[in-house]
Order: sequence, then structure tokens, then C-alpha cells
Amino acid sequence: METNIDWKNLPFGYLKTDFNIRAYYKNGQWSKPEISSDEHMPIHIAATCLHYGQEAFEGMKAYRGKDGKIRLFRWDENAHRLQHSARGVMMAEVPDDLFIECVTLAVKKNERFVPPYGTGASLYLRPLLIGTGAEVGVKPASEYTFMIFVTPVGPYFKEGFNPVKIAVVRDSDRAAPQGTGTFKVGGNYAASLRGVIKAHKAGYGAPMYLDCVHKQFVDEIGAANFFAIKDNTYITPKSESILPSITNKSLVHLAEQMGLKVERRPVDFNEINSFEEVGACGTAAIISPIGEIYDIDKETTYKFCKDGKPGPISTKLYETLLGIQFGDIPDPYGWVTFVE
Repeated sequence: METNIDWKNLPFGYLKTDFNIRAYYKNGQWSKPEISSDEHMPIHIAATCLHYGQEAFEGMKAYRGKDGKIRLFRWDENAHRLQHSARGVMMAEVPDDLFIECVTLAVKKNERFVPPYGTGASLYLRPLLIGTGAEVGVKPASEYTFMIFVTPVGPYFKEGFNPVKIAVVRDSDRAAPQGTGTFKVGGNYAASLRGVIKAHKAGYGAPMYLDCVHKQFVDEIGAANFFAIKDNTYITPKSESILPSITNKSLVHLAEQMGLKVERRPVDFNEINSFEEVGACGTAAIISPIGEIYDIDKETTYKFCKDGKPGPISTKLYETLLGIQFGDIPDPYGWVTFVE
């Protein structure tokens, strides 16, 4: 069955596909995966995901190469991060073998929605783990649902790989140290919405969050990690309240292979003017070079990409990572898995 989709103009959003995959945890064990065409699911009114925030998710992509083959990128890192999140909010962990079985099924059953090579689009996968057992007291559920739905997507930022504008917000925090910041749970994103809306109202694409203690050190760019380039060094924040990005982890490795030094350390916002390139990175955006940072409280603007183009190191990192994901260049690191 053919699809009538304008692949080159896809937004980053939800588009109905054919099937989703579900597995259920009950009596201490996981069920076999089930295939469903239903976009809805029945849920108990006392489910812990609704009342106590027992929920975690992942974001990953499937890419169709020039050879027509479909590739996954570092799926094991997504599986391990979901397990990390599950431990963080006391949920049953999804084993690696069940995770990849469900991922593979989700891609195969929706193969007609994997965008063609050369369109700049990909198939976004959303693994989701929720507490579905009924509890009224504050405690972990005894039952969980793991599901994966997919949707074809275009670039996360409408600008694509072109400079974006972001705004610094100080009157809200995404997550606290020793809290849930290192886990990919929905509550972090709910907490970030105030900053997202504030940035959008000011005409900017995303908020920059500073540390919640001193409001001095860079934490995250909304739903993405921050990085900077200076003196042939790749710099990214070290913090107890930011999500460990698989894309950032990959860029760190590529930067080292390119001969750059790498520093993972607290990044003082006062350093911003000294950086040669700055950007946001994550599965959705891959790399979004930052062309402007506006400090709302201080009414100060910091400009980058002065010629209107991404910096040379950001460009090389982006092209290398994207090349590996789509199979245009060799993958010497074993990051790619083919969906057979």
C-alpha cells in the first residue's frame, strides 16, 4: 500500500501509521509483544502513571539508506537509558531482547512509513513505559505497559540545519540536582513547558535553562543538550540535572576522532561570548546550530554564525553523524543495526 505523503515537507509531529507494539508486565514477568492498530489504550483510573508520574519514554529513529536498507542507530543505548529511567522512578525494566524485538516489529509493520532516502525525513520511534497498575497510596505499581508507536518526521526545528534562536529563562527550572533530570520522564518536560512558552512568546525557538541553584551554569536547551566549540575543544555541560543524550555521547566520540579535545564540565554562562560555535543536540534535532542567544532578564543578545551559516566544526560533526545514520559513510563504531 502506497502512502500519499509529502516527505520533503514533513513537520516534526504525529502522523497516524498502521500499527503499534505493546507488551505487558504482570506477576513479575513480561508478556510477548502484541501488535495493535488501535491508537488508544484502556487504562485504570487509579493507574500510577496518572497520579504518581510513573512514566518514561525514549526517542529514536529509523533511517532508509541509499541502498534501500533500514537502519537503527545505537538502539542499545536507548534500551539502557530507558532501564535507567525505569530504575529512577521505580518501574519494571524492559530487557534488551524485548526492547529490540518490539522496535524491530514496529519498524517492519510500518515499513511503508519509513521515508525515502534523500528527503531529509526519518521514522521516529517512541518507546513508552507506564505504570498501569492501580494504586491509591504513593507506591510503585505492580503492573506496567511498554509500547512503541512510530511516525514519520521532518526536522525538529523548522530551520533544519540552520542557525536557531534561543532565549535564556531564569524564572522556571526543568529539573533539580538529585531529582529526575537524568531520567527521561514526562515530568521533566511538563516542568519545561513554562520556559518553552515564554521563549516562544518572545519569538525564540527554545529556552536555555541554567542550573537551578546559582542560575550561573548552562544546563540544557529545552529538550536538547548544549555544546560549544572553542580553541579546538568540544565543550558540553557536566551537571546532575541534565539528560545524558545519546547524540551528544556520539558527538563526543566523533569530536575526539576528529582530533578535538573534549571537556565535560560546568559551563559558566559568562563564557558564552568566548565560544566560537554553540549548538543544541539530540535525537530529534541531531544538531541545531545556535545563531542567537537572548537573555530575557538582562535584555542582552549574543550572536553566533555571523555569516548566517553553521560553524565548520558543527557542520563536520553533523555531516559525519548523519552520514553514519543513513549509511552514506562507513560505521567503524558498530553503531548501526539493520532491520532485516
